[in-house]
Amino acid sequence: MYNFFSLLAGAVFGLGLLVSGMTNPAKVLGFLDLAGPWDPSLALVMAGAIAIASMAFAVAGRRPLSLMGQEIKLPSSRTVDRRLVGGSLLFGIGWGIAGFCPGPALVALGMGEGKAAVFVVAMLAGMGAFELFERRGNPPNPKAG
Repeated sequence: MYNFFSLLAGAVFGLGLLVSGMTNPAKVLGFLDLAGPWDPSLALVMAGAIAIASMAFAVAGRRPLSLMGQEIKLPSSRTVDRRLVGGSLLFGIGWGIAGFCPGPALVALGMGEGKAAVFVVAMLAGMGAFELFERRGNPPNPKAG
């Protein structure tokens, strides 16, 4: 049952990305281009998503388990540090260059979009590089566990 609802949530999310235009790099770049012919429509999509997510996080923060009986694990850190700012900058730069972020890129890849394939390969390479650097800087502690 858990896998069914996971699939359903992913399908609804993907459909929302399609309907909102988030899988169209031209539309996303039109939103990000404040100096050109700015397309504010994605701001409304984001505002709606933030409003709904805020309500969901407020409810989830008061519950120990999800409706499916799974433990709810919310982020506990509220610290804005170099890593958070640097990651946010890299995300924004990548979004501005490609017109994709991870969720819409996966939906566009599923639709056979060639540009999305290039983005997803680059994204996976970046994730792999991050893991290598993290392990190099923070080797696993054999005594922990």
